[in-house]
Amino acid sequence: MDRKQASKKDEIILRQLEVIRTMTENSLSRMGADFWGAPAAPRQDTEDAPTPAAPQADRPRSGKGETAASSTGNGTAESPAAETPPPPEKIEDLQAELEGYIGLASVKREVKNLINMVTVHKMRREQGLPAADLSLHMVFSGNPGTGKTTVARIMARIYHSLGILSRGHLVEVDRSGLVAGYVGQTALKTKKAVDSALGGVLFIDEAYALNGGAENDFGQEAIDTILKAMEDHRDDLVVIAAGYDGLMERFIHSNPGLESRFNRFLHFADYTPDEMMKIFQIQCQKGCYTLEPEAAELVRDFIAQENTDPVSFGNARGVRNIFEQILVNQANRLAAMEQVTREDLMSITPADVQAARGLEASPAAEPAPPQ
Repeated sequence: MDRKQASKKDEIILRQLEVIRTMTENSLSRMGADFWGAPAAPRQDTEDAPTPAAPQADRPRSGKGETAASSTGNGTAESPAAETPPPPEKIEDLQAELEGYIGLASVKREVKNLINMVTVHKMRREQGLPAADLSLHMVFSGNPGTGKTTVARIMARIYHSLGILSRGHLVEVDRSGLVAGYVGQTALKTKKAVDSALGGVLFIDEAYALNGGAENDFGQEAIDTILKAMEDHRDDLVVIAAGYDGLMERFIHSNPGLESRFNRFLHFADYTPDEMMKIFQIQCQKGCYTLEPEAAELVRDFIAQENTDPVSFGNARGVRNIFEQILVNQANRLAAMEQVTREDLMSITPADVQAARGLEASPAAEPAPPQ
């Protein structure tokens, strides 16, 4: 092979590697916000609506006149007060989207009960019948990766559809987004988070961390500020507190104010092995990957091997991590090949899964004989 031919061959290989790198990066970037389950019905208020989606860690909504108003734990979400509220979605579409999520059977039942109760409550008021005040604040308990944030987001949209909330957005915070280090600052910081959530849902992750119990802890100041906001804005604010089982119950029952306002508990069970395998397969479909039959069995074993502790594995988050590891090893295998076809780019092989498990390396293609 002369120098000119070798140079051309190197150029072709570099182009193939760039294509593989780009496709892998695109696939991984999509998975961070879309790895939970089956596609939902198309939204009526969007153009080019996405195919059904399942619980996502923190997926912003997209639609006409709509912006994301969620934060990622620091309470710094931009307030949507000056923006035009998005139009309410059809409650039937939201229920269909919820039903499309993987697992969550008990949560789906409770949400359906809540929708029916709120609907009848509104009908009684419209007919001039007495209707008891409803407490719509909730406690979500369960291990990481079971869909708590995603269900909180769809609950905000459901409340908006039912006319309870004016905007239906979600603002997610944790202790660091509410508690400051000096006297008086926590109330201001918490109020800012509450203000950004008005018209929607304030989602407090690991809420039990607010009850620190130390003498100089300002978590109680944050709790008091939230309780006051729940009273002052009872017509346009819903608070959802989330965290581990047991810890959340103790947290709510440790304070009479919390106990009187949070009387709805939704438990998010861990995903079963079959459900996690279905999550993996759906991700393959969404990313245009073909999982070879023998590779599918190896993936199932991989998930079982890693999921010895649902807390550390992270349920659907653990499935996402496994998917990413397999894609990295698929890319390593393809990068060693001289020619890569469309089918190669889509195929996940047993070798990719085995390499991700650390059992063996992805086989490299043999070099072409010299010409």
